[in-house]
Amino acid sequence: MDSFVTDYNFVSEEVIQAEITEEMSTLGDLLRYLTTAIAKSGVFCGHGSEDPCQEAGQLLSYVLGIDYDDLEDFENAALSSRERKEIFQVLRMRIFDRMPTPYITNLAYLAGLRFYVDERVLIPRSPIAELVCGGLVPYLPADAKLGLDLCTGSGCLAILMAVRLGIEVDAVDLSEDAIDVCTYNVDLHGLTNRVVPIRSDLFDQLDPEVRYDVIVSNPPYVPEEEMADLPEEFLAEPRMALEAGADGLDLVRRILRDAPGHLQPGGYLICEVGDCMETLASAYPDVAFEWAELKNGGVGVFAVSREELEKHAGLFA
Repeated sequence: MDSFVTDYNFVSEEVIQAEITEEMSTLGDLLRYLTTAIAKSGVFCGHGSEDPCQEAGQLLSYVLGIDYDDLEDFENAALSSRERKEIFQVLRMRIFDRMPTPYITNLAYLAGLRFYVDERVLIPRSPIAELVCGGLVPYLPADAKLGLDLCTGSGCLAILMAVRLGIEVDAVDLSEDAIDVCTYNVDLHGLTNRVVPIRSDLFDQLDPEVRYDVIVSNPPYVPEEEMADLPEEFLAEPRMALEAGADGLDLVRRILRDAPGHLQPGGYLICEVGDCMETLASAYPDVAFEWAELKNGGVGVFAVSREELEKHAGLFA
């Protein structure tokens, strides 16, 4: 691969196409080539993959129809010219169009569960999943029956809650497109009797008489001015699922205000605000937010009780 140039400002799609279709022959060749191409192109690997090698494997798995974990078994297998052309096309989308790999493959994982995704929803990656897999201890009562996932997107957290916690979950999103994807994933996991997709602007269209044992939310929280600084891959995602006003807290403030009226006594709100955690803590210094210690990466996930929110209701009004 000595002919491979590291500066992609000077490498044309035609050159890469020729190298893939004319110089590579086996799956192992392509895995090495794609890994190098992705690494040297400066793409952002943060949408369900840890490094360029993993991304390369995911793309090859998608094109060839081989399970990701089985790729090594076919390392010396020769690829047809058609397969190599298809591999070039997905690599082109990844490094030149900056399309996140899960949008190319329509496949994402969260806590070991598979989800269909496309450009209508965020790619699953919320660190709240770590807390759900830990049973939401100590925030979920042992006799919990009903949870709420606000800003559900693909439905990944709602489905994960139903699977891992054994509760029923209402999955809420304002976007009709997101609700369509969520519904597809609910059907995919056979959870139509336990996860209910609902189109609503946060709490506005929910039954005011229903009280939840726990509410989780990964709402938009990127400040307007920071949107332009995000890696290009993020700009392929729905803007309405990312941007949230001047300081990133537009929706979070509404959630803090309205959540108590939808929680059971002793219930908790668990919410992700990412890098806006300092902004939130500074805005409400008297509120006892409990910030999660996340072992698997991520920042800015807090838990706060219904009683604490009621105590400071005046701040959120």
